Amino acid sequence: MPVRAALFCSLVALASCAGQREKSAFIEAMVAKHQFSEDELEDVFAQVKIKDDVLKKIASPAEGMPWHKYRKIFLTDARIKEGAAFWRLHADTLKQVSEQYGVPPEIIVAVLGVETLYGRRTGYYRVIDALSTLAFAYPPRSPFFSKELEQFLLLCREEKVSPLRPAGSYAGAMGMPQFMPSSFRAFATDFDQDGKRDLWRDPKDAIASIANYFRAHGWVRNQPAAVRVFAKNEDYKALLSDKINRDLRIDELESVRVEFSRPLPLESKVKLLAFEQEHGDELWAVLDNFSVIKRYNQSSFYAMAVYQLSQALLNYQNSSPYE
Repeated sequence: MPVRAALFCSLVALASCAGQREKSAFIEAMVAKHQFSEDELEDVFAQVKIKDDVLKKIASPAEGMPWHKYRKIFLTDARIKEGAAFWRLHADTLKQVSEQYGVPPEIIVAVLGVETLYGRRTGYYRVIDALSTLAFAYPPRSPFFSKELEQFLLLCREEKVSPLRPAGSYAGAMGMPQFMPSSFRAFATDFDQDGKRDLWRDPKDAIASIANYFRAHGWVRNQPAAVRVFAKNEDYKALLSDKINRDLRIDELESVRVEFSRPLPLESKVKLLAFEQEHGDELWAVLDNFSVIKRYNQSSFYAMAVYQLSQALLNYQNSSPYE
């Protein structure tokens, strides 16, 4: 067995032993803090399975690959055409939601496209298995996933759903928009007012919930998320090496001969990001709304994939509205 694989197996075994203690402590906390029945939780967790493949996937996220490979996953003709069809099918809802929350339709559709192929791939792991695996057998992020497991059990109690039923991603994200349990409880919206916040089967609720999430995290109406820029030389690299990734003024970028593909107000504050392509850097000036997309997933690759897919969808809609 290769050394790396053997080390992984050893860590999993050690984490599993520690996980039993963590699980018992978690159940005790849920009983004391939220008045859950200890017997009921013991019965639930007796049916929970720790998933080795969840541990492998969390250790090797797609964001670890180069940008030019990551981008190709999401910017495909098929994903763009399917997104345009979804947009047309739900045009009225998207228009109402966009007007109410201030988030453009193309951004909402792009999030759904990146997350679940517009609701077609919402995940096949039981959420409680995924969250329990990461809470009890993945020490690096155990505190985060323990909190999400707590939120999940509260959500199931509120929605009157068995915690053994919902399915989602290997990280415990749920439904068409792939909300973590804490986000589901805080931002899921019953847009069609049918008495349920159904993010698995109700596109209206999913669309409005994404918009609600973005607005709550500071989305600025009518502001772009990113603008492509071009450098005349390599002076821009001094700004990329700024460790605190501070906001830059437009004139600072222009002073190192960076040109904007479209004008921005002179008072705009931007960050300069470089995305590695096969033949050099692809440069973008990103604004506050880009940071809002990153609240959904902290990877700049993820946020840029959402943004570029949104623009591809918008261009497709404008060029082929009835195709």
